[in-house]
Amino acid sequence: MEVLIDGLKIEYTEQGSGIPVLLLHGWGSSFDVYKGVMAALCDRCRLVAVNFPGCGNSETMPEPWNLDDYCDFVLKFMAAVGLENPIMIGHSHGGRVILKMTATKLVTPPKIVLLDAAGLIPKKTFKQKWRAKSFKAIKKVLLLPGIRNHSAGLLDKARKHYGSADYNAAPEVLRKTMVSLVNTDLRDILPNISCPSLLIWGENDTATPLADAKLIEQLIPDAGLCVIEGTGHYSFCERPAQAHAILRSFIH
Repeated sequence: MEVLIDGLKIEYTEQGSGIPVLLLHGWGSSFDVYKGVMAALCDRCRLVAVNFPGCGNSETMPEPWNLDDYCDFVLKFMAAVGLENPIMIGHSHGGRVILKMTATKLVTPPKIVLLDAAGLIPKKTFKQKWRAKSFKAIKKVLLLPGIRNHSAGLLDKARKHYGSADYNAAPEVLRKTMVSLVNTDLRDILPNISCPSLLIWGENDTATPLADAKLIEQLIPDAGLCVIEGTGHYSFCERPAQAHAILRSFIH
């Protein structure tokens, strides 16, 4: 299915009827990750999952976005498909959007579910700091007058060498968007979230570490954390039976 949001053709899917639920996917992903979740809840819920701009078959925004732009997009999407006051489920970046929207009272959902959610700026390892400094130093040299006109290829090679896989796979507008997002930290506003909040996390998640989950659980007044052993950043996909049982006990 398709809907027009601010001139962009946006892809979404819908399944089931009953309790309204909105599902937001992670960075560089799509609503396909929620096929199992939707099948597990469609007997009791109207589940609507959207592909963010630049993901799946949704058109890419013309200019870089920040987190507020994503929040605004979700509000407009909900209005466009007639989804009122849904339970919100978000993986990774989708969780970050939900955290910002609920903490700033843009929405007041009855419940939220955070699946290996982003939203905190992680502490970088020595290796990560070194790689970032190295790239900045190389970029500074390659952009010097007299060099920049001949350095486009070298700069692209440096970006591919030092950048993450997600960063390198994205077009320029999404690269700039990603930089803005990963430098946004929400910990100071998380105590403003008042709705019941379920956290489902992979024990071995390296993208959004379990330490983040424990801090988020502490900061949100009515939050509970379920850790799925032996799983990583896509814990709900790696152990679907366990994740679906937890979700069904929370959403009813």
